[in-house]
Amino acid sequence: MVGAVIGLMFLAIYIAIIVLVIAGFWKTFAKAGQPGWAVLIPIFNIYIMCKIAGRPGWWVLLMFIPIVSLVIGIILALDIAKSFGKGTGFALGLIFLGFIFYPILGFGSAEYQGPAGAIA
Repeated sequence: MVGAVIGLMFLAIYIAIIVLVIAGFWKTFAKAGQPGWAVLIPIFNIYIMCKIAGRPGWWVLLMFIPIVSLVIGIILALDIAKSFGKGTGFALGLIFLGFIFYPILGFGSAEYQGPAGAIA
C-alpha cells in the first residue's frame, strides 16, 4: 500500500515536470513567432527549433545521425540562446538542464531578437 502511494506521488511529479517542460517549449516557440502546438509533433518541433535558431531546415536530417545529432543539438541550443539575447552560460543550461532552462526561457522576460545562426 505504501509503495503504491509513493509510486503515484512520483508519477504525479513526473507528469507535472513533463507538463512544465512542454509549456516552456510552447511559450518559447510562441515568443519566436512560431506555432506553440508544434512542440507536440516529434520531428516538426526540431524543424521549428532550426527556424528559431536561424539554421536550415535540412538539419533535421542530421539529427538522425548518432554522433552528429549531439553536435547539432549543441549548436541549436547555442543559437537559440543567442536568438533570445542570452549568453553561453544560458546555452549550457539549455544543453545540460533543458527541462529547467526552456521553461525559464519561455516564461521569463527574454525576448526573441531574431535568428542568431547563419541561414543557408
